[in-house]
Amino acid sequence: MNKIAVLLSGSGVFDGSEIHESVLAMLALSKLGVDYQCFAPNILQMHVVNHFSGEVESNQIRNVLVESARIARGEIKVTEELELNEFDALIIPGGFGAAKNLCNFATNGSDCVIAPEIISFIGQFATSNKPVGFICIAPIMIPLLYGEGAIGTIGYDSETAQAFNLMGGQHQEAAVQDIIVDEINKVVSTPGYMLAGNIAEASLGIEKLVKKVVEMV
Repeated sequence: MNKIAVLLSGSGVFDGSEIHESVLAMLALSKLGVDYQCFAPNILQMHVVNHFSGEVESNQIRNVLVESARIARGEIKVTEELELNEFDALIIPGGFGAAKNLCNFATNGSDCVIAPEIISFIGQFATSNKPVGFICIAPIMIPLLYGEGAIGTIGYDSETAQAFNLMGGQHQEAAVQDIIVDEINKVVSTPGYMLAGNIAEASLGIEKLVKKVVEMV
């Protein structure tokens, strides 16, 4: 097996990658003996959120690649550096960065668009039918990437599920420990912190998702 790519969207649940989800995904890969490489787009974050106060810090600017490097311990590549033949699959943790930086679902709802760098990056895995795992809110991109009828889950939040369906997808409800598999598109999704009350609960679905993605290679 080659490596598995991990796509990050910053550092911190409110404006970047959900750190627990990212680390749990990488831990699950390591426990299976699978090598991985982190990637992130070299773009500015939508905004910066103070994770202590919860307030937006309007005078601050942060870069998604630079912030993602914190989670990756500096071992990260820009999305344009992807050599697809070196990778068998992709995993995308959630966090608001997925809905603010990778796409603009957080502000535009079902009218959202995905950042060009991200369409190009994930699209290479999609068009070559390589497995992709989407965690937490990241699955909201599935309908835009895979088209009409693509299957996925964000758990059972009715408003987000409705948006998923409006965008052309087929949402399936799932509990925190569940994964939903779209066998045709080779897409796996799990709710993560859309439902998890703690890190142990989040790990249940994420470990299953990683295992399934690796099996589908």
